[in-house]
Amino acid sequence: MNLKDKVVEALKTVYDPELNINVVDLGLIYNVDVTDENDVAVTMTLTTPGCPLHDSITSGVRYSVQGIEETRNVDVTLVWEPAWSPEKMTPEGLRLLGR
Repeated sequence: MNLKDKVVEALKTVYDPELNINVVDLGLIYNVDVTDENDVAVTMTLTTPGCPLHDSITSGVRYSVQGIEETRNVDVTLVWEPAWSPEKMTPEGLRLLGR
């Protein structure tokens, strides 16, 4: 498994506490970049700009990726464009919401 795949798997351990769905299936992860030096940049969003769990979720993302032995530096960038919508969810995320 390459490092990017390991990062995505690690991100699946981070859950939105209100919805109890991981950030990958919820569609919050927009991009994962891994450099040749194993620096990782995660671009993500939240379901709403005023999300009260902002720090908890972004910290969970950072710590989950830092927990992978091969990673060197981890950068998490929170963006609001494009805005999150349920259409960004995976089929598994939609199933977990009962859709």
